[in-house]
Amino acid sequence: MATSPPFPTYPPGPHGPVLLRHPHWWQRRWVRYGALITLLALSGLVILALVRRQTGNEGFLVGLGLAVLPVPWLIAAFRWLDRVAPGPWRNLVFAFAWGACAAALIAIVANSFATKWIATATADPASADTLGATVIAPIVEESAKAAAVLLVFLFRRRDFTGIVDGVVIAGITATGFAFTENILYLGTAFGTDQLSGGRGIASVTAATFFVRIVMSPFAHPLFTTLTGLGFGIAALSAPRQRGRRMLLPVCGLLLAMSMHAFWNGSSTFGEFGFFAVYGGFMMPVFGLLTWLAIWTRQRELRTVREELPAYVLAGWLGPAEPLALGSMRARRTARDYARHHGGRPAARAVAQYEASATSLAFLRHRGRSGKAGADFVVRERELLDELWQRRELARPALEYAARVAPPVRPVYAAPVPAAYWPGYGYPATQMPTASGPAYGYPAVPYSAYNPYRS
Repeated sequence: MATSPPFPTYPPGPHGPVLLRHPHWWQRRWVRYGALITLLALSGLVILALVRRQTGNEGFLVGLGLAVLPVPWLIAAFRWLDRVAPGPWRNLVFAFAWGACAAALIAIVANSFATKWIATATADPASADTLGATVIAPIVEESAKAAAVLLVFLFRRRDFTGIVDGVVIAGITATGFAFTENILYLGTAFGTDQLSGGRGIASVTAATFFVRIVMSPFAHPLFTTLTGLGFGIAALSAPRQRGRRMLLPVCGLLLAMSMHAFWNGSSTFGEFGFFAVYGGFMMPVFGLLTWLAIWTRQRELRTVREELPAYVLAGWLGPAEPLALGSMRARRTARDYARHHGGRPAARAVAQYEASATSLAFLRHRGRSGKAGADFVVRERELLDELWQRRELARPALEYAARVAPPVRPVYAAPVPAAYWPGYGYPATQMPTASGPAYGYPAVPYSAYNPYRS
C-alpha cells in the first residue's frame, strides 16, 4: 500500500530564528477591531439621525427603498472582477461600511460647514452652493472615501496585491457612500413633492431617481476607482521605489477629485451641458476603466498559468493544475465536482485551495520581478502549507476540471531558473520541494505532462 510522502522541509532563512515580541495592548487585534467597529457604529447612528432629520421618516423610507436598488448589482460586478484572487469578505464589509457611514458623515458635516462659511464670507449663497458642489465636495468626498483604501493598503497589505484589489476596495467604498447619499437626495426630493404636490414622471423624485439611479449609478464608484487604481499600481511597485509608491496614490486621488468636480460642474455648462459631459466624457472613461479592469483580470489568470508550473516541477501541484487554476470555468467545474462528491465543506476546501494557489502565483511573480517584500519566504511557506493541507480534496477536482473544461492555451514562464530568487531565503539553486518523485512527477520539463499540447 502506497504511503503519502512526508511533509516537505524548508531550507532555513538567511537571518536565523525570528524573535517574537509581545505586542502592546493597543496593538492587539481585538482592540483595533473593537475601536474600528465602534467608530463605524457611531458614525452610522449619527448619519442615520442627520438623514432622517433632513428627509423625515416617510422620505427616509422612500429614499432607502429606492437607493438600495443598484447596490446588489454594483457589489456583484466588483465581486465578479475579484473572482481570480478574491479578497476576504471582512475587507469588503469594512469598505462598504466606511463609505456608507464614516465617509458620508465626514462629507455631510464638512460640505455643510464649508458652504455656510463661504456664503457668510461672500454674502452670495448661490455662488457658495456652486463653489461647494464643484470644489469643496469633490475634495472632501474623495478624500473621505480614499481613507478606506489607504487603511486596507496599510493594514491588510497581504490582501492588497495589485490593480484589481485597489479597484474593488475603492468601488465598494464608493458604492456605500453613494447609497447613503442617494437616500438623502431621494428622500429630500420626495419631501419636496409632498409639499408641491408633484406626481408621476414629472415629480422631483422621479427625475432624481432617473439621473442618480438609472443614468449614473456608477458615478461615485467611477471617481473613486481612479484612487484605487493609483494604490493598485503602487502595490505592484518594488519596496525600494518609495517615491513612486507615495506619488501614485496621490495622483489617483487628484484625478478622482478632478473628474468628480467636472461631473458636478456639468450643470453650469449650459442647457445640454450635463448630457454632453455624460455622453462625451463619463461614458468613455467608464468604458476605458471597465476594459482595463477586465484586461487586468485576464492578465492575473495568465500569471497563474505562467508561474505555477515551477511548483509542479517541485511536486507541490499536479501536472494539470496550472491550466485548471488559470481558467475561471475550470475552477467553477472543480468546485462543482467537489460539492457533488463531498458536499459544501469539500467545495469550500477547493475554493480555498484555488485562492492559495493564486496568491502563490502572484507572490512568485513579484519575487521573480524583484518586487517581493521582506516576508517573502514566510508567506510562501504559509501558502504551500495551505495547499498541502487541502491537496487530497482539491487535486482530484482540479484534475477532473482540467479534463472536461475547455482548455486554455498555456503560456508558461521559464522553468525554475538556475538562480532562484537569490536573496529571498533560498540558496541560488534550491527551492522547497514536496518529494516530487514520490508523487510520480519526476523533474522533467513540464511540457511533457501538458495534456493539451499540440
